Amino acid sequence: MFERVFSWFERRIDPLVPLPGGPVPRGALSYLWFFVSQAKLAFLAMLVLGGLTALIEAALYVFVGDLVDMMESGSRADFLADHAPMLTLMALTVLLLRPAIAALTALVEEQVIVPGFFNLVRFQGHAQVIGKSLAYFQDEFAGRISQKVWQSGQAAGDFMVSLLQVIWFIVVFALTTLTILTRLDPLFGAVVFVWLVVFALVARHFVPKIRARARATAHAGSGVTGRFVDTYGNIQTIKLFSSPTREGEGTRAAYEVFLGAIRRFTRTLTTVRSLMSVVSGVMIAAIAALAISAWLAGTVTTGDVALTLGLVLRLNVLLGRLLGQLNGLFRALGTLQDSAETITRPVTVTDRPGAGALAVPRGEIAFETIRFHYGKAGGVIEDLSLTIKPGEKVGLVGRSGAGKSTMINLLLRFYDLEGGRILIDGQDVSAVTQGSLRDKIGVVTQDTALLHRSIRDNIALGQAGASDAQVLEAARRAHAETFISELSDSRGRTGFDAHVGERGVKLSGGQRQRIAIARVLLKNAPILVLDEATSALDSEIEAAIQESLSELMRDKTVIAIAHRLSTIAAMDRLIVMDGGRIVEDGPHEALLRQGGLYADLWNRQSGGFLTADTFARENTPT
Repeated sequence: MFERVFSWFERRIDPLVPLPGGPVPRGALSYLWFFVSQAKLAFLAMLVLGGLTALIEAALYVFVGDLVDMMESGSRADFLADHAPMLTLMALTVLLLRPAIAALTALVEEQVIVPGFFNLVRFQGHAQVIGKSLAYFQDEFAGRISQKVWQSGQAAGDFMVSLLQVIWFIVVFALTTLTILTRLDPLFGAVVFVWLVVFALVARHFVPKIRARARATAHAGSGVTGRFVDTYGNIQTIKLFSSPTREGEGTRAAYEVFLGAIRRFTRTLTTVRSLMSVVSGVMIAAIAALAISAWLAGTVTTGDVALTLGLVLRLNVLLGRLLGQLNGLFRALGTLQDSAETITRPVTVTDRPGAGALAVPRGEIAFETIRFHYGKAGGVIEDLSLTIKPGEKVGLVGRSGAGKSTMINLLLRFYDLEGGRILIDGQDVSAVTQGSLRDKIGVVTQDTALLHRSIRDNIALGQAGASDAQVLEAARRAHAETFISELSDSRGRTGFDAHVGERGVKLSGGQRQRIAIARVLLKNAPILVLDEATSALDSEIEAAIQESLSELMRDKTVIAIAHRLSTIAAMDRLIVMDGGRIVEDGPHEALLRQGGLYADLWNRQSGGFLTADTFARENTPT
């Protein structure tokens, strides 16, 4: 039975519901409401249960006061008979009503909010991040982004739980106390009212400071964790080029920023707590003195004094707790705002309204007077035009920084052009959906990064729903099946089930490249981009894969980038770039005859290096 009850509550919020359409607000409170509005019934239940809990808590003190008065009046022998109805009500409240509300509160918080709402915020936060443009990820630590996505769920959930389970409870209890004591003696109520007003004024003054400093602390803390992840994710580079001491200096600098922020934050908290301690001490003493004076005057009973002191002492504890909860509340809000500003940052490359899917019946690519400067005043690419015919194999050649990779990024629409347009079979790439554009282009890059998943999953990224047979065939054509069959990981998974480590660190460069080629072979897109596709392979494997690439390139439009010119010399055309412009265009032999930049690059690679004999002669002492 308990299992069914738990399951019913756990199904009230689906944490994996897709991100709703439309813009996501950026402000902390509006961002919070974006998620709360998807779980309104759960939070309404928390509101009602929190109020009932506070009323029952106050009722217990009323019961104590009534019990004292009942015990003072009448005989002990007739006590139970004279007060049976009231005693029964007290017993039912304590034994049944209070536990039932506590159980319902726990079910809503622990079975609905924690697993449902917390993870709804995280899941939809991840959905927002994954849709960002490439530049977004180039400007942020991956660790910082992932932490902010994760902490956004924790912060949003903590804020709402604190607001409705604690702060709402304290507010209801405080108002109930004010009402009860005012009915006993208006002077008691006046003192409590002044107490609450002073508390509100102190909170109003300090809470904005707490919020701002909490936000600064959260941002500085994510910088430290981002530094950790950046170090761990590039640990081989750190060990090769840095040292624990030098790396520790960078970590220390990030920590000093964090410690400075958290010290400013905690100083504010200490000031508030000390001030409120003085205020509460004065108020408790004043109410106690008034209660004793009223009892001496005979205007209140002993039970009323017990009720008054009990409520006031409980109110003091709750106001102290409220201060701590306000700190936590606005710390959570500051954390949520810090996360929201990162997660909701506008997407710089978006699909146009009504964008259709790209169709590639032929595969012609046209760059028409394109201009792109990465947002700067000039440089990179300026008024470049190039047409690649359907099925044509074109190589891009040029020194580093000539603009070759930028052209590919623009073709894939990782960035929007600053001028001109790019057409595929007459369709402007900015007018079609990004997903359909990239679905029609297969890419093998020089820096091959694999996902920390199985070999099968990494290859199957090339085609949704690919069968094991298709994955195996792609691996065979990429000459990868032999080394895959010999793989195993630390958990005993072997072959295609073996996991490759973060970014594929468990594989050699050549192995990673062959997995990437298998992925593109499986994708079988009509346009193929090869960016130093065989740079990590040894000569024997490269020769074998060139055969697979030749098969892959058949009937496809191909753009290949290579610094090693021998790998693209057989292309139909070679486009030579320099300073973001096309300076030469033609087949290999024709470019050699021109004696220009291409011929110079070719001569440097094929005959411009010192031989071992020459080096020995020139360095022999005379």
